[in-house]
Amino acid sequence: MAPPAPQGELRSPKGLATALTWLLGAAAGVHLFSAGAGAYEQSWMQGFAGDTHFDDLEIGLSAALTIVAGLLQVLTVLPTIVVFIIWFHRVRSNGGIFRPDAFTLGRGWAIGAWFIPVAHLFMPYQIARQTWRASTQRGPDGSDRTAPAGLLTSWWVVWVLAATAGRVFSRIYMGADTVDELLAAGKLGIVCDLATMAAGVLAVLFVRRLTAMQNTMATEGPYARA
Repeated sequence: MAPPAPQGELRSPKGLATALTWLLGAAAGVHLFSAGAGAYEQSWMQGFAGDTHFDDLEIGLSAALTIVAGLLQVLTVLPTIVVFIIWFHRVRSNGGIFRPDAFTLGRGWAIGAWFIPVAHLFMPYQIARQTWRASTQRGPDGSDRTAPAGLLTSWWVVWVLAATAGRVFSRIYMGADTVDELLAAGKLGIVCDLATMAAGVLAVLFVRRLTAMQNTMATEGPYARA
């Protein structure tokens, strides 16, 4: 049986990758700010728990920092998600042109997989791995090669851990009734922010690397130079 024929035409992901670099960087900075706001909240709440003196200014500043962090997250995270999914679909579509036989799922899943409960924790990774493989040049002799995917795996593991911890944090925070419970939730929130920031940095590296791989495939062809 002949391999599936490529469909569509190549479209450069470089513009989207550039936009994502800025958006992911901004989102990572916002999560760092949020972690700082959480640390400040922890400091005055610990004083409250220990009956240490604190004033209304501290409470007001903490609330203001939390509100600002939340607003900045909305302003940066949502556009980042949209652009990332568009980029992800673009590179998956290109991968299908490079190597139609490398994929087990249609290119529409590059969008749909992110919105399926539970499956969104592993299906996008499967698509990313297959896209990574399809975007790797073959050897000069035509032999199959796969570029080391440690960066891809690292990004995905950190992202899944951060996303899972974020859900746990939300449940704990919403159910907290005492200062000690709020303190425990706040500590987890700081960890979530820092983990999400790390995932954002790794995502930038992943996006730029895969985009460069596809640019090489498009300009130099499917076979590496001897």
